[in-house]
Amino acid sequence: QLQLVESGGGLVQPGGSLRLSCSASGGSLNYYAIGWFRHAPGKEREGVSCISLSGRITKYADSVKGRFTISRDNAKNTMYLQMNDLKPEDTAVYYCAAILTTVQPMCAMRYYEYNDWGQGAQVTVSS
Repeated sequence: QLQLVESGGGLVQPGGSLRLSCSASGGSLNYYAIGWFRHAPGKEREGVSCISLSGRITKYADSVKGRFTISRDNAKNTMYLQMNDLKPEDTAVYYCAAILTTVQPMCAMRYYEYNDWGQGAQVTVSS
């Protein structure tokens, strides 16, 4: 089973930036479609972004389009979420997720499509 560990969360002022990293072990990310989700208190878990095996296909939630960028470095077995122009409503625990697949275009935004999850990283946007 793939193990995922997030890092890079923290407290940032509105308009600031953070980059989340998610390092994988126990398997090669070359064979996994990956995604980022977030869960804020009192809200449902939300798909933030996903990226296909090759990296050619990406998707974003409407709420983060133009501000967040997902990427992957298969050589480092790591995925990233660059978050710019952060807003208070971005405050949440962010999770990386992965699913073993051979389907090249797979880029899933629904949490039940993923098998492997990180422990979560808190992101707080506040002045």
